[in-house]
Amino acid sequence: MESKNYQEDLSHIRSMMERSSRFISLSGLSGVFAGLSAIVGAIYVYFVFQREGIDYFDGDRNIFGPSLVKELVTIGVVILIAAILSGYIFTANKSKKKGLKIWDATTKRLLITFAVPLVAGGFFCLGLLYHHLFVFIAPATLIFYGLALVSAERYTLTDVKYLGYFEVILGLASLFFLGWGLLFWMLGFGVLHVVYGLIMHKKYK
Repeated sequence: MESKNYQEDLSHIRSMMERSSRFISLSGLSGVFAGLSAIVGAIYVYFVFQREGIDYFDGDRNIFGPSLVKELVTIGVVILIAAILSGYIFTANKSKKKGLKIWDATTKRLLITFAVPLVAGGFFCLGLLYHHLFVFIAPATLIFYGLALVSAERYTLTDVKYLGYFEVILGLASLFFLGWGLLFWMLGFGVLHVVYGLIMHKKYK
């Protein structure tokens, strides 16, 4: 009997330590929604290309005008906002159900750790835009986002780093297939997120 109580106490202490050191309320459904948003966005961009007379799958390098680049950036920002909002909503609901605070010292450390490579990547992509090196933007976003996930893993679910590894690998691979950035972007931010989100939802629901 005492041994059982001892094991329960250890389990309780371990759970408290994990809650205090890691943000464990990330929702798998937020990953699914973010992935679906990215897929829908990529499909929309494909039709934008068709509207502009660009056949994405013909393998030719296309030159994008300033107005088209601006529209593509706007679409990307909309998708990002949708992903962030969905992430907050699903995660807040999960935290509420578990009786956990969504905003504490651990959350702050997580966001800071996640933001450093992400902000650096954002400025790097702005530099690519400035120099009209559009073909490198998709690989750069995948790589820096993956690095941000790997970096943030220490303050959240360990599984996040595996998504980060796949994002980095996909970004590096896309450097050898320049001109196919939209496809790699959809795989990285769309398909990988959906798969990861479903796995996490099943594992931690």
